[in-house]
Amino acid sequence: MRRVVLGLAGILLLGGVVLLLGAGRWLVVEDPLEKAQAIVVLSGRMPLRALEAAKLYREGYAPKVWVTHSSEPGATLEAMQISYVGEDFYNLRVLMHEGVPADTIRVLEPPILNTADEIRAVSAALEEEKGGTVIIVTSKVHTRRVRILWHRLVAGRRQAIVRAASDDPFDGRWWRTTGDALDVVRELLGILNAWAGMPLRPAN
Repeated sequence: MRRVVLGLAGILLLGGVVLLLGAGRWLVVEDPLEKAQAIVVLSGRMPLRALEAAKLYREGYAPKVWVTHSSEPGATLEAMQISYVGEDFYNLRVLMHEGVPADTIRVLEPPILNTADEIRAVSAALEEEKGGTVIIVTSKVHTRRVRILWHRLVAGRRQAIVRAASDDPFDGRWWRTTGDALDVVRELLGILNAWAGMPLRPAN
């Protein structure tokens, strides 16, 4: 009996290791490209996401590019009377450098704290402009959570085409660097939170 128990424990442990090692690749998903109302640059990983959005714009997938902007650390620094130029400022410069006209770029409101806020801001902008589809550009490891949050928060009212920055070096072998390992852990926890109905909220 002891050998059987140990054998089952070993199998479960091995299965858990295999699943964990494969988590990095499972997190990366992409949707087929098609024409859309706008291409959205989510906050983070500058300039990779903006560069990918500019590439898709030049290829004619959408006539506009939308950029989200974070409320932090700007709000905290403003309270200390320290001027801060947000990430969206630089994303705009990257987009224009890569050939996106300034009058086709829109910074979305309101400022965001997390990905769920970004999804809500994009959905509101789509509704305002009577659009049906957007292309959302993010990092590879972040794609599955973006897709899950879109389906949870927007449902079937609008369509999001989730795309990863093609120059993102993440290849699924997350155990090789601390940065990739932290990304995978954060994404898995974020997905669990989304599946649970988002009981965990961003800190004020």
